[in-house]
Formats: sequence, structure tokens, C-alpha cells
Amino acid sequence: MTPAVAGTPARSVYSIARWTFVDSAGRYDIDLGNSYVPSRVLSDLTVPAGLRLDYGTDRGTPELRGRIAGLYGGRPESVTVTHGAQEALFLLFDVLLRPGDQVIAFNPGWQPLLDLPPRHGARVTVLPYGPDLTVDAAAVAAAADDRLRLIALNSPCNPTGRRVGEREVRALAALVAERDAYLLVDEEYAIDLSRSPAVGQDRVISVSGLSKTYGLPGLRTGWMYGAPELAEACAERKFLTSIANSVLCEALACSALDRHEDYVREYHRLCAPGLRLVEEWAARHPDAVRLVPPDGTPFAWIQLRTGEDSLTLCRRALEAGLLLTPGETMGSGEGFRLGFARDADTVREGLRRLDTVLLPDPGALPNNGRLPDA
Repeated sequence: MTPAVAGTPARSVYSIARWTFVDSAGRYDIDLGNSYVPSRVLSDLTVPAGLRLDYGTDRGTPELRGRIAGLYGGRPESVTVTHGAQEALFLLFDVLLRPGDQVIAFNPGWQPLLDLPPRHGARVTVLPYGPDLTVDAAAVAAAADDRLRLIALNSPCNPTGRRVGEREVRALAALVAERDAYLLVDEEYAIDLSRSPAVGQDRVISVSGLSKTYGLPGLRTGWMYGAPELAEACAERKFLTSIANSVLCEALACSALDRHEDYVREYHRLCAPGLRLVEEWAARHPDAVRLVPPDGTPFAWIQLRTGEDSLTLCRRALEAGLLLTPGETMGSGEGFRLGFARDADTVREGLRRLDTVLLPDPGALPNNGRLPDA
């Protein structure tokens, strides 16, 4: 994707909704494509007895907002609970953006950060990452014009797995404060939100949720954390769309957050062996792929060196019953996202199938195509 110019909307190359819900639906039995840990079951959580199934509130229940604020070491007034982190992004764009405003985003990146701002009349300037797939604050400052309104980061990034450096974040926070703009940080994969750049910064906003590292996407529980007046403005717009989240889902979310440390331990337990297998696999195929070392994500960005675009490769992987996520759904055909927060046998079998489509000649596979034990 080339940087968007004035009046030209930035778009992802291929819809992730089409890939997830149409192209790949029902065609795989090994999932290394989704970006979250395996989904949990209802019995893992506590359903409160006597829960009254009323409308709830547009901001979220006080109990849940208090727990979320506690993750940041902040105040409930800074929190609005949303229908997943995706709704938080939509509400924030609606609050902050006006026609002609400039949004700076990055490629590859999460599709809504590229596709939603133009729907609010904003112009998106899409910047590439540096050679190490990190953000260069000086390049952002050079690209900012007099209508800069929002810098949208994803850290750790989906799909690159890379985290924006603290020095760069500080420089960007200073830039938006100077320009009367905002810095939005999608932190779905951040484990320790007490270190969020939104803490103590009125011009920095954090978005997160329970879908990715908790394995609870079915609760559709996300949030924004920022200046109280922004949280209130998002709640006003939420009332005009979905009114409120399900009080049942919010109660279950409280149950999950009460065991936050347990979820963190389980997350690390799941990620470590799968990542080791992926690292060993990539090391055996240096001419075909390059693994970008993930920085705290349950997936890795795999750059292709075969000359094949990732959508074609991922379509062929589906024929082998393997789900991957093509980079085209996030603005780049140069690589694909591979999730490894699975049990070792699942990762091993997925990589075996990937070998058959990445290197169709069995004689090209080391060790007769066998993957080592974790």
C-alpha cells in the first residue's frame, strides 16, 4: 500500500471479514490464523446468582469500570466499556474526527485503523515501518500537516508483533500535545496496562479488551481509557448505537478480571512452546521465510521470500486444512500472520502442513519433513 494523499482514502488490500467469515469458513481443522489464545468456555467463569438482566449503563457497570481502571492504576471516570475494542475505535473516531482532519497510521496494520477514518471524512496518511518494523517518531512529525488530529498506533502491533519503543511513544505524545491532537494506542496485546502511555496523559488514549490474551472474544467486552471527557463523549455515542453492553457479559468480564494474574500465567504458558517451534521452523527455511521476532504477541509476522503473495499461499494452505491470515487483510502482501498460542501438537501439525504448501517438493524438507518435539 502506498501512502494516502489528500482526498484519497487509505484502504486495506483485502477484507479480513471476507477472509474470516466467507473464504475460510468451515475449510480448516488446524487454526494458526487467528490472533488470540484458544477460546475459553463458559464454565471457566462465574455466573453471578440473581443477576438482574436489565439494560445496564452506557458507560459500563461500576464494578467492571472499576476493575478496568485498576489495570491502569487510574479512575473509573476514564473508562467506557464497549462492544469489543472495535466499537471503542469506532466511537473514538466519531468523537474526534471531522472532515479534512489528518490521521497518521501505519502499514501493515489493523484494518479498522486504515478503513474507518475516511468514513468520517478524515484523510489517512499511511506510513511504512522502519527496517526493523518499528515506528520512527521523526518520520511521523515530518508527515504531520496543519490538520493533524490523530496518530493511530497498535502496540504490540497486529500483525507485525512489534512494540513501539518508549522513546518514540514519548516523542509522539509530545507531538500531539503540541498540535492539539491525540495519540490512540490499540493495546489489545499489552499484558501490563499500568505501563500504558495513556496513564497520566490526557492526549493519549488506550483501547483494549478481553478477546486476545484472555481468550474471551465471545464476551465482546472491550474499552477505551482516556480523559474523562472523552470517555463521556464515547458513552453518549454508544447510547445512540448499541445503548449498553450485555450485563451478563460484563458480569462475566468481572469474573475474568478477578483472575487477571491467572490469565497472564496461562498466556505465557501457551505462548512459549509454540513460539519455540515456529522459531525452529523458520530457521530451517531461511530462503523461504523470515520470522519477525514477536514482542509479547501470541502470533508472529512471517515475511515471504519465495516471490509468492501471501493471499495465494494462504489459499493453498486452506486446501490443506490450515488457517493462516494473509497480510493483504492488513495492507501488505509480503507476509502472513501465524498464531502459535496453541498446544504444541497443533502447532507442530500446522507447520507440517505449511511445509507442504510452502515447499511442495518433499525432498526439499529437512529431516524428511519431520518437526522436532517441543
